[in-house]
Amino acid sequence: MRYFVAVADELHFGRAAERLHIAGPSLSQQIKALESDLGVRLFDRDRRSVALTASGEALLPKARALLAQADDLRRSAVGMAAREPVRLGYVSWLPADLSARVAGIAQLHVDTWVLPSHTQARRVAEHGLDLAICWGRSAELADLGLQIRLVGAERMHTVAPGPDTGDVRARDIAVLVDADVASWDSWNIYAEEFAADTGARLVHITDGGITGPAFFDHVRRLRRPVLNSPKGLTAPPRDLTVRPVVDPAPHWAWFLVARTDETRGAVLAVLEALATDAASLGLDASTWTSAADPHRRAAAT
Repeated sequence: MRYFVAVADELHFGRAAERLHIAGPSLSQQIKALESDLGVRLFDRDRRSVALTASGEALLPKARALLAQADDLRRSAVGMAAREPVRLGYVSWLPADLSARVAGIAQLHVDTWVLPSHTQARRVAEHGLDLAICWGRSAELADLGLQIRLVGAERMHTVAPGPDTGDVRARDIAVLVDADVASWDSWNIYAEEFAADTGARLVHITDGGITGPAFFDHVRRLRRPVLNSPKGLTAPPRDLTVRPVVDPAPHWAWFLVARTDETRGAVLAVLEALATDAASLGLDASTWTSAADPHRRAAAT
């Protein structure tokens, strides 16, 4: 019907094809198919001119009315989708300007049930959430039927014994991995890869001391800087200090995941509004992120 109205407006197949962004022969075939379906000829045409037939003249107003109804239906559907809340889960980090970036786009409901990255990703895959900000490996997220966008990055630092606050080289620090993979699977993957790439000392623990007071106890026990996880660490006790890591500087990338078959306009709009590029987040050749990170794989390609 849109093709019919375009040709009726232009009375020229070439101009109508340009307006519709399709090839002229395809447009001609579509009009012939429509005429066959309706059982009437819509246009009289020869090499020099195109004119509406009497049937075409009679059907044109009805076609315009039908297209107007279709457009109104589409606008109503978009409005309904925008009013339906978009459910967003996260692990420990949200963009500082989250509200501003989604204002006027969707009604965003941030789920307060904070869970590990692999759990939040699975909740999206199983339709418990629409979106989640988490970390994950490309292959595993793809296996869950999820699409991935980079939304943020945190520079990692160490907590160290003593008063020194200067930079510390990656090879001179320790990295903890915990036996509880149900809680720390994503961190363990990141930590093991970082240690293998940089020469940092990998330390296995069983007490969940990746964060909290137990983490500070491990720093004291190991007597060396220990890499902090991106779980959000409170200020260390007075006998410990925060020290940046260099050569290289580790960063934890945060990704926004959605189902690959997602069709809701509001969900897709939030996905686009929050996505960003690696350069704007300071991720370059001097930084370290996991080779499993989707943005690293895309850059390599």
